Amino acid sequence: MPRHHETRDLPYSAEQMFALVTDIARYPEFLPWVIALRIRSDSEHESVADMIVGFKGLRESFSCRVHKQRPHEVIVSYIDGPMKHLSNEWHFQPAAGGGCRVDFMVDFSFRNRMFEALAGQMFDKALRKMIAAFEARADELYGAGSATSSEGRSASFSG
Repeated sequence: MPRHHETRDLPYSAEQMFALVTDIARYPEFLPWVIALRIRSDSEHESVADMIVGFKGLRESFSCRVHKQRPHEVIVSYIDGPMKHLSNEWHFQPAAGGGCRVDFMVDFSFRNRMFEALAGQMFDKALRKMIAAFEARADELYGAGSATSSEGRSASFSG
């Protein structure tokens, strides 16, 4: 069962990062392997979405509920699909020198043993690619290249 926890200090506000993570309709534009996404419902505090992901000819769809507590927390809970379980959490805390600390956790396992084996082999690389995609999207939306943008980036990994 792949599980990962990561903390990043980014030069963007908690509100900006919250807005980016909760704009799930745009995920197919920048997240690798997200082929399509349909939002079933969306409100200030909760969204329900169906997502199709694909990798090397494999395609799977799943549904999840996104709990939103602006601007500090996003918790994704699994509804149905090919997984045994999926848990994903984002926490955003303003940083003393500006920007914010992003705390990210994902934990999942597949029902299908083949997918579970593939996930185990590819998990670390895939996760880093997805985290990089969120960071690149933040740079695109909120402006990379400022002194804060390059100096404010540090990463600490745990898990």
